[in-house]
Amino acid sequence: MKQPIKFARLAGVAAFSVALLTGLPAQAQQEMAHVVSSTPVMQQVPVTRQVCQDEAVTRGGQKSGAGALMGGLAGGAIGNAIGKGSGNAAATALGLFGGAILGNSIEGEAPPETQMVRRCYPQTVYESHVSAYNVVYEFGGKQYSAQMPSDPGQYVQLQITPIVPRPPSGYAPAGYTRSGYPQSGYGR
Repeated sequence: MKQPIKFARLAGVAAFSVALLTGLPAQAQQEMAHVVSSTPVMQQVPVTRQVCQDEAVTRGGQKSGAGALMGGLAGGAIGNAIGKGSGNAAATALGLFGGAILGNSIEGEAPPETQMVRRCYPQTVYESHVSAYNVVYEFGGKQYSAQMPSDPGQYVQLQITPIVPRPPSGYAPAGYTRSGYPQSGYGR
């Protein structure tokens, strides 16, 4: 594989030399460079997730109301039996009310109820993600480094554009003045 690279370099040098001598702009060339190392650059990225968990919730028991109903019926019957004449309605009403209160207190508290309840909430966690690669490659006997968006593998493709050196400041090609404008026979 060394031979094609040397030939490509020789062709590149030849094209560059021809471009310099003829005044043509230098052409870019594709070259392959060997990758010495490729190290991922890690970045912490926030990620929001929905986290759910089941919790046991205990609530006080609800009375059924049966004690108040039974007590009201019994109290109303007793008040109706005790009351005579115009006081019969008052004794029945007082028996209903007192019996309902007494029946409710006799019934007592219902046992507490425990239920499983699912509670969900957002939670932010940080995860490591590869954001780029620090790549060291070798070309022309020298090592270079660059940061790339993906892992290049064993080789990285380079685009080599030769730089044509600028002529010295006092140099003017034949037919041109030092100001850069062509000489003409007019206006002398």
